[in-house]
Amino acid sequence: MARPRQTLLTRERIIGAASALIDAEGLDALSMRRLATELGVQGPSLYNHFATKAEIVDAVADAVVAQVDVSFFATCAWPDALKRWAMSYRAVLAEHPNIVPVLAQGPGRRPAALAMAEAVYGALIEAGWSYARATHIGALMRYLVTGSALGSFALGFDVDPQLYERYPHLHYAPLLAEHHEAVDEGAFELGLDLLITGLAARQEMGTR
Repeated sequence: MARPRQTLLTRERIIGAASALIDAEGLDALSMRRLATELGVQGPSLYNHFATKAEIVDAVADAVVAQVDVSFFATCAWPDALKRWAMSYRAVLAEHPNIVPVLAQGPGRRPAALAMAEAVYGALIEAGWSYARATHIGALMRYLVTGSALGSFALGFDVDPQLYERYPHLHYAPLLAEHHEAVDEGAFELGLDLLITGLAARQEMGTR
């Protein structure tokens, strides 16, 4: 009888399986042995594509960043492009929250992350911002987007009404959890609008 054909192991399959595992169970669940089991292969075969677990995590992070839409910088004025990009970035991170701590560390050597940084930074420079200020804006945007994706403000409050009897201004805090998506999204959008409006005003005043 012919031997059953094995599915070809590729970088893409490894990244996909690792991403699914991280999404489902978190970064701590990922190991070379667990990943090999998920793929139905022997552990050593993974090393033909990735030298370490850290390389796989980097590849997963880059694959997530590759989903962010940066096309706005080629078609829109910088304020609108910055807003649309930030919203796309946050939406992608919301789909993959467990990889956010890795992305919060910066682009490192990841191609998609560096391409995204190039698109944002390049658009700001072309819009007339100084190199230093464009760097500051890029950093600020990363703080806002990744920070909003790292955790929920609304879910940080307990739902027990008795807890807040000593804190009269927090009377409605127990209701935040029930509406956490609207609260967190509203806070992000408000911050984004204020940030971009403020930057646009500074540019109009010639402060770049």
